Amino acid sequence: MTVTRKRVAGIVLLREPDGAALLQHRDDKPGLPHANLWVPPGGHCDGDETWDACAAREFLEETGYRCHNLRLLADLNVDDIPFSPPLHLKVFWDVYDGQQPVACHEGQALEFVPRSRATDIAMPDYLVRLWDQALERLALA
Repeated sequence: MTVTRKRVAGIVLLREPDGAALLQHRDDKPGLPHANLWVPPGGHCDGDETWDACAAREFLEETGYRCHNLRLLADLNVDDIPFSPPLHLKVFWDVYDGQQPVACHEGQALEFVPRSRATDIAMPDYLVRLWDQALERLALA
């Protein structure tokens, strides 16, 4: 049996030199996937939109920030998010340019969160692992 998956793309935007990631505090609405959790900005792909175009569009819509050097970080299927259909998730990463402002256009808040706070905030475990992978890639860049 073939599982139909929604295509979702997101971006882990890292700030140098501290490795903080720009995270969005999701709205706390009943039935919303990842409600009231901190996650990297992203969203659903439209039609035949390419993955990187989707990630860049969603990130711009939610933060006002235009990414410049998206690199694929992970390509995975996610089946266990409450209130969500099965997802095909592609996560990209980029480095904050230190110049463009960021603003919260969706959710409760948007902020650069230091990696040391990841265990202090409500955040899905698999996204913490992706953050760590992005930090490893940054160290190699």
